[in-house]
Amino acid sequence: MVAIEIAPLVALIAGIIILIAPRFLNYIVAAYLILIGILGLFPDVLDRIQ
Repeated sequence: MVAIEIAPLVALIAGIIILIAPRFLNYIVAAYLILIGILGLFPDVLDRIQ
């Protein structure tokens, strides 16, 4: 199984969306920060999913 880190994947997707629709930058940054914050507070959350 190939392990994919979530932070680089989210950053890549966010960058592509920002290029296509720049007005969504605030929402994308907010969602990214919330996701990274949740993963930082609960680092084992991804282990429970798998």
